[in-house]
Amino acid sequence: MSRSSTTSTPRARGIDRVISLCEQLHLHRQPMTPKELMAATGAPRSSVYELVNLLSEAGWLETESDGRIFFGRAMHYFGLDYADHNDLLRRARPVMRQLSARFDETTQLCMLDGDKYTVMLNENGARPFRISSEVGVKVPIPWTASGRVLLGGMSREAMLGLIPEEDFVLPSGERIDIDGFIAEIESTRRRGYALTEGLVDSFACCMAAPIHEGAGPAQATLCFTIGRDADEARRDTLLTALREASRSLSRETDTR
Repeated sequence: MSRSSTTSTPRARGIDRVISLCEQLHLHRQPMTPKELMAATGAPRSSVYELVNLLSEAGWLETESDGRIFFGRAMHYFGLDYADHNDLLRRARPVMRQLSARFDETTQLCMLDGDKYTVMLNENGARPFRISSEVGVKVPIPWTASGRVLLGGMSREAMLGLIPEEDFVLPSGERIDIDGFIAEIESTRRRGYALTEGLVDSFACCMAAPIHEGAGPAQATLCFTIGRDADEARRDTLLTALREASRSLSRETDTR
């Protein structure tokens, strides 16, 4: 074994632990104690305390008065930098604001994150009753209208290799039929949008339209999540606006 490979191993382990620690804080979505971080990451006590001290000095983490640890202000700045730099997020935000202001509905921009679905941007509507996922929360792909859009063009083998088997089980315990799910993906690809009802929330109707970057699969989706009591005329109006907006954000060729 070469010297470079032996010396890089501890460093790689340290980086892996930093990533794991940050992922656990994100999944937990609130401050955690060092003991909770040790249990969640499997890292030894000394490593957790060392990493917390180093990352706190850099502003990545902050320790609250009760000793619990969470992300620091530097992470907020990094996130803002990413949102300002990313072309699609920058272009999508004003479009989403216009949709939410026009229809009083919450508008979201969604993408795949590994083998899950997540909300990247959220613009709340004025309605007091809103049904939506939080930004950054990872949700099983089959539970969502967006998932049926984002998997368009993927082979059955690739799709089943991507989605964990347990993700086909809804919170109610009902199992999503895989053949039916694949048929819905194909139907979505043909008609240019997805619409699902009552999958995760029995009162919710979700609609999603694709945003393309070039000729490949959808890069993202633009979504409304509304009450199932919305009549057909309202649904048609929202779908038309959603599809027009998603087309305005799509690019025929990659211009980056």
